[in-house]
Amino acid sequence: MMWQDIIFMIGSGLSVLFLAPTIRDVSARIPLGTSIPSMTVGGVYAFTFGTMGMTLSAVGALATAIMWTVIATLRSPRGDSPIQTRRDEIVLFSDDTRRFVERTIGGHDHGTQYLSRTNTDR
Repeated sequence: MMWQDIIFMIGSGLSVLFLAPTIRDVSARIPLGTSIPSMTVGGVYAFTFGTMGMTLSAVGALATAIMWTVIATLRSPRGDSPIQTRRDEIVLFSDDTRRFVERTIGGHDHGTQYLSRTNTDR
């Protein structure tokens, strides 16, 4: 076992520990533009560490990716309606992802990121 494997695992474990309060805080709203890239990077790191034989690092990175997935699911900004349906959540997710990609490619307005489609189409 390489000492680097243990260091990377400890770092990922600390990330999971530091992210835990975000899941417990029901008022937290983490933009999908933050959580989706973090979740993706964690998954890529887990795969990469796994192919290098760094099992502990891979498990730690996978735990971080899972934590960001939970944050994206539970703590992404919601729409205006008091009752959320699964369809509303999917629409908000896709709208936020689309706006994130548009901003990344074309430098669009950051202020519209948290508005639902009905508010931005006026």
